[in-house]
Amino acid sequence: MPEPEPIWAGLTADEHELQYNPQRAVPHFKDYQAGRAVANDRARATLACRRDLAYGPGALHDLDFYPVPGVAAAPVHVFFHGGYWRAQDKANFAFVAEHLVARGIAVAVVNYPLCPAVTLDEVVAAAIEAVAWIAHHAAELGGDPARITLSGHSAGAHLGAAVLATDWTMHRLPADLLSGAVLISGIYDPAPAIGTTVNEEIRLTAEQARRLDFERIPPLVHCPVEILVGGQEPSHWIDQSFRYAHHLARHGLGPGVRVCPGFHHFDIVNQYQDPDSDVMRAILALTLR
Repeated sequence: MPEPEPIWAGLTADEHELQYNPQRAVPHFKDYQAGRAVANDRARATLACRRDLAYGPGALHDLDFYPVPGVAAAPVHVFFHGGYWRAQDKANFAFVAEHLVARGIAVAVVNYPLCPAVTLDEVVAAAIEAVAWIAHHAAELGGDPARITLSGHSAGAHLGAAVLATDWTMHRLPADLLSGAVLISGIYDPAPAIGTTVNEEIRLTAEQARRLDFERIPPLVHCPVEILVGGQEPSHWIDQSFRYAHHLARHGLGPGVRVCPGFHHFDIVNQYQDPDSDVMRAILALTLR
């Protein structure tokens, strides 16, 4: 029986771009990173940090680790940034660590190689390599390898989904490596990206997209998962979170989707700066339980 057409099949090129390129939906997207600069600079200046730790041999195979001073075995939270797999850097996301470290949680902010210098397969492989490295080295960094959670935004949520779909026993680690995951405004099936101008840089093929479609690939890590998305994001972008949630539910994980009213794709990460926000409450509930 032939598969049904995807929901984006009938969109015009302009509609497709609006629905699946967040920068088109939020024209002043650069203002939101600029608005976080003060908080980001403060975190970089005041938090203890092991910077540029190499988890692999290639360019951008590195991470910044923010320990909890005086704590030998703090829970560890791993963060994957967005940027549609072809932009951004860990240096812009130090602010993620500020309130988490204050609550006794060590934070690893991960870089990964970017398209078009690498393929999306290599991006995903790097994210998995980073989590394996963190788990193997957590104890020497002041973290507890038995209490690892992660969050990811946008393309970073896709990488979080890849982590959930990994057989960690192949990396000499527990099958259920994570204590929980919080996935924010994610793209879980890369296929609609092919129809956007972003594909000039990420250079996805249909075969690659299917191979890395985590709406199809069963999760192998059984842990609580929280899925959040901004209420002001385009309807098709929001739909991705519901589709992925349904996929997880079919495999026994059963999370719902929390739609955050008033937030769009580029300001929802501001919630890391608010300890009472939906994002922070979700992370704290999974990490400190």
